[in-house]
Amino acid sequence: MSHFFRLIHNENVKIYKRMGTWVMIGILVLVVALVGAFTKFVLDPGSNADWKSQLTAENAQLTESLETAPMLEAQKRLLKERIALNEYRVEHDLAPMERDSLWGYMVDATTFTGIAALFTIVIAAGMVASEFSWGTVKLLLIRPVSRTKVLLAKYASTLLFAVLMLVLLFSTSFLFGMIFFGFTGAETPYLSYSNGRVVQQNMVTHIIELFGFRSIDLIMMVTLAFMISTVFRSSSLAIGISLFLMFTGPQIVQLLSQYDWVKYILFANTDLQQYTTGTPLVEGMTMTFSIVMLLIYFGLFAFLSLFIFNKRDVAA
Repeated sequence: MSHFFRLIHNENVKIYKRMGTWVMIGILVLVVALVGAFTKFVLDPGSNADWKSQLTAENAQLTESLETAPMLEAQKRLLKERIALNEYRVEHDLAPMERDSLWGYMVDATTFTGIAALFTIVIAAGMVASEFSWGTVKLLLIRPVSRTKVLLAKYASTLLFAVLMLVLLFSTSFLFGMIFFGFTGAETPYLSYSNGRVVQQNMVTHIIELFGFRSIDLIMMVTLAFMISTVFRSSSLAIGISLFLMFTGPQIVQLLSQYDWVKYILFANTDLQQYTTGTPLVEGMTMTFSIVMLLIYFGLFAFLSLFIFNKRDVAA
């Protein structure tokens, strides 16, 4: 086991000794800071002083839509939940979360996990392919450890980098949120609708959950990039295919959502938040089904990576 952790240490040294790694880290921090400054000094969030009247008017419109507009049962359910949340806010004097606040900014910052995914894909794509392109793979495999451990150490180091990016994103968004917006409204709870009633939740817990939901897509795309890098020994191919699928996959499954078989596609299952805040892509899909599909795809990517890497002849 000590050999395995030594391998992980060596792989982390390879990652962080590259200037490109620190440039990516710097870009992520810079983006978080710039968006915070833009939200604070440029973006006009609008007045929230008369929010009770606004919510009351919104509920009147939603109620009218429920009574007159034709819609699916799922859409009706969402409108009823929105009405219940608005009524709860007015009744308990809980103003909606503003974008120019600490929590509002941090919620917006969860969308930057896409940037973290992009940078981690770049790292994953080069973990194995670079060993072949640099001709160092034979030196790597003469060590007294199995090929499986070598590959697992590389994958584990990639996931550790992904975790670092997520922790960095969370901590910097909190830091810049405090700098730009202070703690005004920090006591505001997050409201959700569950089992026919409105439930209050700690906002920090909610934001951590958002990061968790968004990290699922990150992990799957990084695993895909790692697999392509291992199978085809090409970092450019791994980056190209992974980024193309990351940006177009969700749109493709939305276009095909009228077909029942689309639920078996990876990108129909990476957004588990569809079961907590919206409606499933395909009627009848459940969170359990999506988790099982994700595990199947993850197992397939892992199997292909291990099988090809262990069978590949590197003598030439």
